[in-house]
Parts: sequence; structure tokens; C-alpha cells
Amino acid sequence: MLIPSWQMRLADEFNKEYMRALQQFLTLQKEQGKVLYPPENERFTALNEVPFEQVKVVILGQDPYHGEGQAHGLSFSVKPNVKVPPSLVNIYKELEMDLGITPAPQGFLLPWAKQGVLLLNSVLTVETGKAGSHQNKGWEQFTDKIIELINNEHQGVVFMLWGAYAQKKGRHIDRKKHQVLESVHPSPLSAYRGFLGCQHFSSANDYLVRLGKAPIQWALSAAKQSAPIIQVTETPKNAKEVPQETAANSHSQISLPF
Repeated sequence: MLIPSWQMRLADEFNKEYMRALQQFLTLQKEQGKVLYPPENERFTALNEVPFEQVKVVILGQDPYHGEGQAHGLSFSVKPNVKVPPSLVNIYKELEMDLGITPAPQGFLLPWAKQGVLLLNSVLTVETGKAGSHQNKGWEQFTDKIIELINNEHQGVVFMLWGAYAQKKGRHIDRKKHQVLESVHPSPLSAYRGFLGCQHFSSANDYLVRLGKAPIQWALSAAKQSAPIIQVTETPKNAKEVPQETAANSHSQISLPF
């Protein structure tokens, strides 16, 4: 299901051949008993938590985490009570270096989304235990369209492109209209080659403030977790605010074919 501000802009995509083929692929996977992440009702969480008019920052990821209980539709984020993945550990390290923010004990990034940070993966599904298994099935074309819409219809959005994959995907972003911040990926394989020390979070806020927008509160709640932490693994990868559109209300969402 998609909230109206995205549905009205993406409706035509669901009638295109590539999306029909993607739907058939996902249906077949389900019929074969494959376990897919994130759960079906969370595939579009990134969009449903950030109405189109409220997008202020875009952080591009690649594909969802492929372990049980991890992915929930936001790039780099994991559900509460799941151990913070290595790349997110490095994101937290950079936040501490950049803004003095103490690393959060959990990796649930929904508070960022609630402020207009679109945590968008290029691919929105994955088969359990098989990193990258749903690449080149159609999701990339769909998320390219999302980036195109933001690029064309918005002014003054911050795009954080970490790693060659994200930078290639964002190559058509108009850098005269938006702020594009690039670095290596925060993966442990590359973070020390330029991600740590990039100061993207303070740069984003400085840019937003210059445009008269509220800065992002990057600090996350340090509330204690009540459930056991689940071990996860991560496969490294080479002006005025608009009134909020309530995504939580089911009547404001529109059903999709999958």
C-alpha cells in the first residue's frame, strides 16, 4: 500500500511491463515457499513514512538485509532489539565525530524518516540468506523513478550517496538544485578510506538551515531495550514545512497489486 502523495506519482509505474514482470517474480517466489524480506506489508515503508512533499534528505542503500528480523523497509535500519549492523555502527561513529552524538544502542532509524529522511534502498526485497538475490528484477527501475521525481519536483533536497553503487544511481541528480554529498560506503571494508570524517550530517543540516528548513535531529532515543538482541550479519557492498500526511491511517493508503 502507498500513501496518496506517492501513489499519484507512481501509479503509472505499476502498469508498466517491468513492474508486471517483477510482480510475477515475487508471486512465484512466494508460491515456491521462499521467505522474502522485508515482510510484504513493509516493502514500501520508506515511502509511506515520508510523504513526497516532506522529503528533505535521501540516503540511498542497495538492498535489504537478508537475515531474519532485520529488514523493515528503511535503508541501513534494522528493527528494534536487533544488533546494530557494521555499516550502521560506522554511521554512528561518523555522527559522533561530526556532531558529538553518542551512538544509539539500537539501529531503528524510523525517527529520521519521521523528519523527512527518505531511507531508500535501490532494491526493495531479498530472499532470506541470499544477499542481492532480487537485483535486476525491476526494483532498480522503480527506485530510479522515485529519484527522478524528487530531482524534478523538489528544490533543495540533500542526497547522501555512499559508495560507487549509490553514486552511479544518483548520477543524474541536478546538483544546481540539490546538495549531493558523496563518500565511500560506510562498510568496514571502506569506511576508513573517507566515510569517517566526511561530515555529511552537519553539512546536510547547514544546507537545510540556509534554505529556511528545520535541521534533522540525528540523535536517536537511548531508551533501554526490553527484548534480547538478535545477532545479525551484513554482507559488505562494493521555507516552510508542509502539513504532515498521516501514513499510519489505513484509509489514507492505496492498495497495490503486490
